[in-house]
Amino acid sequence: MVGDKSTTTTAIGRTTNAAFKRDELYLNLTVPNLFRCPISMDVMKSPVSLCTGVTYDRTSIQAWLSQGHNTCPATMQVLPSTDFTPNLTLRRLIHLYVHHTTSSPPELSPNSSLSSSLRNSLISQPEALELIKNLSSRDTASSATKLVEFVRFSEENRRFVANSAVGVSNLVEILRTSEETQVSDQILLVLAIISPENGVKELLNEKILKSDFDYLSKFFWFFRKGSLSSRIASAKILESIASDADSQRKIAEKQGLLFELYKLSNEETDSNAVEASLSALIAVSTSKTAKKELVRFGIVKTVGEILSGSEAVRPVIEKAVEVLASVATCTDGRAAISEDEGCIMGVVKRLMKCSGVATEHGIVVLWSLCCLARDRTAQEAVLKVNGVTKVLLVMQSDCSAGVREMCGDLVKVLRVKNSKSCLASYETRTTHIMPY
Repeated sequence: MVGDKSTTTTAIGRTTNAAFKRDELYLNLTVPNLFRCPISMDVMKSPVSLCTGVTYDRTSIQAWLSQGHNTCPATMQVLPSTDFTPNLTLRRLIHLYVHHTTSSPPELSPNSSLSSSLRNSLISQPEALELIKNLSSRDTASSATKLVEFVRFSEENRRFVANSAVGVSNLVEILRTSEETQVSDQILLVLAIISPENGVKELLNEKILKSDFDYLSKFFWFFRKGSLSSRIASAKILESIASDADSQRKIAEKQGLLFELYKLSNEETDSNAVEASLSALIAVSTSKTAKKELVRFGIVKTVGEILSGSEAVRPVIEKAVEVLASVATCTDGRAAISEDEGCIMGVVKRLMKCSGVATEHGIVVLWSLCCLARDRTAQEAVLKVNGVTKVLLVMQSDCSAGVREMCGDLVKVLRVKNSKSCLASYETRTTHIMPY
């Protein structure tokens, strides 16, 4: 009898677990997007709202903030406060919805339409591998879409595709052979998503840049004819394969490709597109020739508009100032920046206002103009927006030794330029600064 009771209890437990999983799966398929956390995409259990008005599940946003982020994940706005408020109204709505939906979910019979939807949207790792192997079949477009959903789902899935024997190689080959724009878009997304995984950048570099096939012409076509998402993915892939001087030279010298990357930063308002293009330009434009080309395209004016505006998010500002620091290492770049007073003022404006990274790149730009080139126009532009005070504040901050030394040089140069200021007799070795 005891054995029978134990068996019965186990069977009941299995049935209960199966029912719970069925309910949970059904709920995840039918739940309104309003009830999903923008970070985890799961139904929120404890919804809380940031000062930006966006609501997240408490666990997800706490994890985000604990990693040192100070932005709203959905909008990328810098948070003046990281406090959040429980969204009690939304929590009650979710509770009512969950209770109503799971109280009598439909049977998931093998022949039901919902079961068919499940089979088509949720794929296993072996199925994903089969998709990669058979992407030349008639159902290519939907298969590629499933693969994008698969790698987006989890880090484990991304590692699986990245580490599979045929994964990256087959995907790159499909870029070469596919004539369907939708398929190419999806494959680019997959490659961009898995590119940060170990070994993928090196493999992509080998397959794309060391192949007999001219893949860079394909990328030029993607920038000219592809969707916005494919252009963003293309920029990320090019950034990932620009791993050495030879690779950077090949990409930068491919006719029209550098200009297309620049256009993505200049013509798009989507912050992801601008950030991806600027990141790629930084990775690719390491030679003096490439930097001069960027200056000729108008990168200084573009960056100046980004820095002077009020809508740019932190990652874009960081990349924008880094681009300026890069082009400021060549004579043409310094001359172009000096001629754009608004750009210089934008750099000064962003010191200590965005992030430590942006601040340090900004100091490099100002030092290149005011100290290295001794450009009087640039010095006057910095003084016009009280740049000396900003530089002194940077010196007091937790900056690197090299940046602190550049700040000292800037103060010396600018105090001479502004000899009537109280800073004329300022000693840069002073450890405590009161710039009032």
